[in-house]
Amino acid sequence: ARERRASAEAHAEAARARVVDVTTLSHEQASVAPEELAGLAGSLLNGPLGQAPIGEVERRLERLKAEREAAGPVNLRAQEELAEAQERIETLAREKDDVAQAVTKLRRAITTLNNEGRSRLLKAFEQVDAHFAQLFATLFDGGQAALKLTESEDPLEAGLEIFAQPPGKRLTNLSLLSGGEQALTATALIFAVFLANPAPLCVLDEVDAPLDDANVDRFCRMLEEMKRLTSTRFVVITHNPVTMSRMDRLYGVTMPEQGLSQLVSVDLGRAQALAAE
Repeated sequence: ARERRASAEAHAEAARARVVDVTTLSHEQASVAPEELAGLAGSLLNGPLGQAPIGEVERRLERLKAEREAAGPVNLRAQEELAEAQERIETLAREKDDVAQAVTKLRRAITTLNNEGRSRLLKAFEQVDAHFAQLFATLFDGGQAALKLTESEDPLEAGLEIFAQPPGKRLTNLSLLSGGEQALTATALIFAVFLANPAPLCVLDEVDAPLDDANVDRFCRMLEEMKRLTSTRFVVITHNPVTMSRMDRLYGVTMPEQGLSQLVSVDLGRAQALAAE
C-alpha cells in the first residue's frame, strides 16, 4: 500500500510538472492559456488554414515564429510609456506656443522701441544741427556748417558726417580743414550737444592748443556764453595764458620739493577785486 501511494504521488507530481510545461509552452508558442488551445485549434481548422497541407502550415508557423522573435520581447510598459510620451508632446507643444507668443511680443516691443528711438534721434539731430550751425557761424564770424546722416536711411544705423565752410572757403568735410579749424568746429559741435541736452560737467582737454590768440579769444567768448546759457560746469585743461586769464578759478599742480606735488587754487574774480582795491 505504501509503495502504491508513493507511486501515485510520483505520477501526480510528474503530471503537475507536465501541466506547468504545457502552460509555459502554450504561452511561449501561442500566447494563450492551455484551456484556450482547443478553441483556437478549432477556429484554425475550420478556416482556410485547416485545408492547407501540413507542410505549408508548418512553414507558415516557422515564419510567424521568426517574425515574433524579430519583434523582440513584449514591452509591458508600452501603454504607460505612450501616455508619458503623449503628455510630454503636449507639454512641449504648450511651451512652443508660449515661446512663439513671447517672440511675437518681443518683436513688437523691439519695433516700438526702434520707432521711438528713431523719432527721438531725429528730433535731437535736428536740434543739434541747428545749434551747431549757429555756434559755428559765431566762432568763425561767418560761414556755415551742417550735420548729415550717411550710409543708411535708417537713423539708428546711419553714420554722421560733418560739413563746414569757414568764411572765404568752400564747403568741405571736417577732415580737410586745418588743425585750428577742426578744433573750433569740434568745439562748436560739442557745445551744440550741450545746448540740446546739457550735462552737469564738461571737461575740455587742451582744445585751445592748435588755436592762435584770435581764435582763443573766440573760444573763450563762446565758453562764457555757454556758461550763461547752461548750468554745466566747464573744466578746461590748458597751458594758454589767454585762456587762463578768462577763467573764474585756476587750479595748478606745483612741485616745491622733489617727489612732492602740491595743488594750488586761485580765485581770479576775487584776485581781481583785491587788485582793484
